[in-house]
Amino acid sequence: MDFFEFLNTAVTPYHTVDALKSFFEANSFTEIELGVNLEPAKAYFVCREASVIAFRTPKAWNELSRFRIALAHTDFPTLKISPNPDVVNAGICTLHTEVYGSPLYTSWLDRDLGYAGALAYVDADESNTLKTKLFRGDKLFRIPQLAVHLNRGVNQDGLKVNPQIDFNALWSGASEGNASENRKNFFAKALEKELPAGARLIDFDVQLFDAQPANRGGFNDEWIYSGRLDNLSSCHAIAEAIVGAKSAENDCLVACFFNNEEVGSITREGAASNFLKSVLDSSTSLRSAQNDESHSSLASRLSSSIALSIDMAHAEHPNHVEKHEPNHAPLLGKGIVLKINSQKRYASDLMSSAQLRLLCEKAKIPLQVFIMRNDMPCGSTVGPTVSASLGIPTVDIGEPMLSMHSIREMMATSDHDDMIKLVKALYR
Repeated sequence: MDFFEFLNTAVTPYHTVDALKSFFEANSFTEIELGVNLEPAKAYFVCREASVIAFRTPKAWNELSRFRIALAHTDFPTLKISPNPDVVNAGICTLHTEVYGSPLYTSWLDRDLGYAGALAYVDADESNTLKTKLFRGDKLFRIPQLAVHLNRGVNQDGLKVNPQIDFNALWSGASEGNASENRKNFFAKALEKELPAGARLIDFDVQLFDAQPANRGGFNDEWIYSGRLDNLSSCHAIAEAIVGAKSAENDCLVACFFNNEEVGSITREGAASNFLKSVLDSSTSLRSAQNDESHSSLASRLSSSIALSIDMAHAEHPNHVEKHEPNHAPLLGKGIVLKINSQKRYASDLMSSAQLRLLCEKAKIPLQVFIMRNDMPCGSTVGPTVSASLGIPTVDIGEPMLSMHSIREMMATSDHDDMIKLVKALYR
């Protein structure tokens, strides 16, 4: 799957999963519902809203069988269009947005913004059957900041962004018709044009995104500039690895892509849901089909399995080296990052970290280590959530990057190549 095409296509979690589904289907993975009987040495995937889990069953399920799991998330910080977004001010139709996750506020100003998402609707016959459709608008919105002449101290004092006031997106000039019309429904009426003829819009989940395509940068084209690198990079690396893998003799190879990591994962489709456990439980159908007499519990198998929680990592910023712990400052282009935190904001522990070190040694992949400064709070990932709920040894890793949570981020091409190589080694 071409990385740049994926970055440019996956503009919402729905589009991320749609792109992953197409990639899996093109490589002989079969979409299933939970509960069906599974066959040995086959490739499957299961979807739940904007999350997807793909897996390869082993050639034989027995007492030696364990799970090798890679985890990523499909969502990213953004601005979501609110349910009743329409406001007219100063002759401009604006859309009120709601902040999702923790975006770098200032990066969303003065950008070309696209809009995309999912629509729920009923057909023209007004049946009670709800249908959904993904869409991507073909217009560009914008959130302009005040001119320096109207905010004289901005360069000295820094820009202060009030997300309630400053994140209304400008999307159209207000004519007499649309200004006096029922403006509470004006955006919804525009979305309705995306539906089949005669269909009626029931609800929508629409967000803004950076419309500038991904690109290469640096004097030697060694960097990648794009929106959504956190965490589409991990999704791409894992998808490439599991598609390129072969079914293992005994182990089940699993690739997880969860929505809602940026808001805590406690959702029906998030890492804290029963989604992954339900998929792993489905392996019982394979054991039954093979008349396996072993009765090892799922819990015992998980305790001796391994999971890589793959999210992005903070590279040392050349203009702000003081923001990193000096002996644990990952560099762009210098390899995979092992993330450790004594407050357990990362899932890495002694044994899981040691397993990762061995894996990197065998695959000849450079490894860096990151810990947060003691005087700064540490972020987290899906790793602790999955590790705690399933009891599976988990290690948190990532590709180093700059501008994390900006509308446009930056990473090194070589680090992404190393991550693909590492996940392939896990599955091999």
